[in-house]
Amino acid sequence: MSQPEYTTAQANALTNHDRIPIHIPGSIQPHGVLLALSTQLEILQVSSNTQIHLGIAPEDLLSQPLSYLLDPQSVEIVKQCLVKKIGSTNTFKVSINTLDKGKYFDAIAHRTEEAVILELEPTDSEFEVSFLNFHSLASEAIAKIQRTSNLGEFLHLVAQEIQKIIGFDRVMVYQFDESEAGSVVAEVKREDLSPYLGLHYPATDIPAQARELYTRCFLRFLPDLTAEPVKLLPIENPTTHQHLDLSYCLLRSFDWCCTEYHQNMGVKALLVISLIQEQKLWGLISCHHQTPKYISYEVRKMCEFLGQIASSELAHKISYSEWDYKVKLKSLQSDFLESISQADNFIDALIKPEIRLLDLVSASGAAVCLDNEITLVGTTPNIDEVRALIEWADTQVSDNLFSTDSLPKLYQEALMFKDTASGLLLLRISKIRRYYILWFRPEVIQTVHWAGNPQKSMQAQTDGSLTLSVRKSFEQWQETVRLTSLPWKPCELDSAIALNNAIVGIVLSKADELAKINLELERSNQELASFAYAASHDLKEPLRGIYNFSTVLLEDYAQVLDDDGIECLQTVVSLSVRMETLINALLRLSQLGQAQLRLQATDLKELLNQVIDVFRASRQDSGLVDIRIPRPLPTVLCDPVLVNEVFSNLLGNAFKYNDKAEQWVEIGYLSQEEGQRGRGIGKAGEEQLIIDPYPMPHAQCPIFYIRDNGIGIPEHHLETIFRLFKRLHSQQKYGGGAGAGLAIVKKIVELHNGKIWVKSTVGVGSMFYFTLQ
Repeated sequence: MSQPEYTTAQANALTNHDRIPIHIPGSIQPHGVLLALSTQLEILQVSSNTQIHLGIAPEDLLSQPLSYLLDPQSVEIVKQCLVKKIGSTNTFKVSINTLDKGKYFDAIAHRTEEAVILELEPTDSEFEVSFLNFHSLASEAIAKIQRTSNLGEFLHLVAQEIQKIIGFDRVMVYQFDESEAGSVVAEVKREDLSPYLGLHYPATDIPAQARELYTRCFLRFLPDLTAEPVKLLPIENPTTHQHLDLSYCLLRSFDWCCTEYHQNMGVKALLVISLIQEQKLWGLISCHHQTPKYISYEVRKMCEFLGQIASSELAHKISYSEWDYKVKLKSLQSDFLESISQADNFIDALIKPEIRLLDLVSASGAAVCLDNEITLVGTTPNIDEVRALIEWADTQVSDNLFSTDSLPKLYQEALMFKDTASGLLLLRISKIRRYYILWFRPEVIQTVHWAGNPQKSMQAQTDGSLTLSVRKSFEQWQETVRLTSLPWKPCELDSAIALNNAIVGIVLSKADELAKINLELERSNQELASFAYAASHDLKEPLRGIYNFSTVLLEDYAQVLDDDGIECLQTVVSLSVRMETLINALLRLSQLGQAQLRLQATDLKELLNQVIDVFRASRQDSGLVDIRIPRPLPTVLCDPVLVNEVFSNLLGNAFKYNDKAEQWVEIGYLSQEEGQRGRGIGKAGEEQLIIDPYPMPHAQCPIFYIRDNGIGIPEHHLETIFRLFKRLHSQQKYGGGAGAGLAIVKKIVELHNGKIWVKSTVGVGSMFYFTLQ
């Protein structure tokens, strides 16, 4: 049978065993007597051993009022149970006259849904233990337990003090894990017994029904596991016609599985005390004795009280052991979130310095995913593996926070990177966008010591099914656990949630600030564009007058001017021409700022042919113009007039800033996939520029490029060349100009929601990239 098939069959067998109604066995242990009473305190059911303990036959007690057996004061105490909640007990001492003499009993009464149950256990004393006596017996143990802050030492002291009180051969503290399996975390024992400390036990050893009963009844006592159970008479409650619910009964009998299990361990007497943490069963104090051993009710109540004190202290010990770690995480959170809220670049704030993001959840690696952009930190799978993992998470993980300490068992491909990511903590920041933070932990190979082979608790039947069977061996059995990391602690998950909440808050705050800033910028830009248009338009008229009058003076009054005067007028004419060029550029930019795009499907092949025709016609050396087009440009949605201007400006600059004897320009485009692969452009034997389309647009649009073999641009000027009126050379070099062409090109590209950028090598050439979507 394969492991998955075995696990499924095991789960089915456990489910079937958990359906066994161990809370309604129809019998009790023989060391006491049980009576089931109606709400009128009439005896409806009795245990069949009343003759032994009370000297009265069971048949003689049925249908009798409780006053037939107890004195009026005791009856009144039992009657008080009717107004208490289910499970609450009234305890008292009672004397009952039997045939030969009076006998004393510890009486324990409680209410169920359908009846009042009275349990009677014989006792040698007619007096109850006073509070002072109880306190003196328990106070020393409580003081020792409370003095220690170390969790392991605390649990050992609990076992030690319980063992002193009851004198059992072995007292263990047993802790449950997330899978309901358990391990012995403290032990006090007789020297000649084999140790169980550190051994693990499968969940099948204590089935779910038994664990559920331990959360209701905090103490379970079985003084003699070899004793025969005593039946109730009648077996069913005559009022409800159902088996009597004995969930809260101290005398409730034990099932065969419990008997055989403990007898296989050599145990004849058993006392179990529940340890409750945050209303859940954290573990058990399990006490074993090799021979039958009876403990008085008062001593058991003392042990139960110590168990409750231990449960109360347990929260403090666990909190104390985790406190330093939690404080460290909180401090990291505070500093981290403050830096994120003040940062301009979100990713930089997350990963720089990188150790903060890892320390936030004690991870060895992390990946920050914002749409298609993935940033890796620390020790992680590679980019492709992380991208595939996110694809899997998109379809398989619905929660915003997901964690596992065994990713390869859920995602088979993770076997390839188990050394770095056997553990995964995934935080989904946005459900609309693919925003994730993933933390990784490496595989930690562990050796688990079991008390016997846990698979021996399952027995194969002839039909191939599995049923629960009682293990016979409790010798140490080792299992090597692989493909798991250290588990994620609740405080680490809380830290991830806190990060998510903070990011959402910061994003909302930033969005609100940006919205206000954008509104103000939009208003300011509109005013500035209107002012620039009006100013540049209105400046042209007086400037034209200066030019015209200067020209008239040069033509009509040159004979009355000396050489210096003529030179000054020529300078005025030259400067007015230069100023008009600048004003025209400013006017063009202001027009673009107020322009509405006229988008239409445009064949860029035809548009580029028109640009080249005009360019050749405007150059006298057109025969030397080498314009290369590797493949026809595609049809795109754009404003053809404006895009014509983009190609014209870039083509003109490519030849303008070129001092080579053989000048050439290449105009082409790349798909997004080609750009991401870094395709090289150029003919054989020519030095190539490698495509590096940064920043890569998100839309799946072509990346256009214009490449030349010109003079190139120094790296420190690559960002400044798109500024208005920015020239890298004097007016006397490379034909002069206003320095506005690239600013206009950038404005047109951005109007199309595109981007433009450049890569260049001085002396080799430049390559301008742009997109239009």
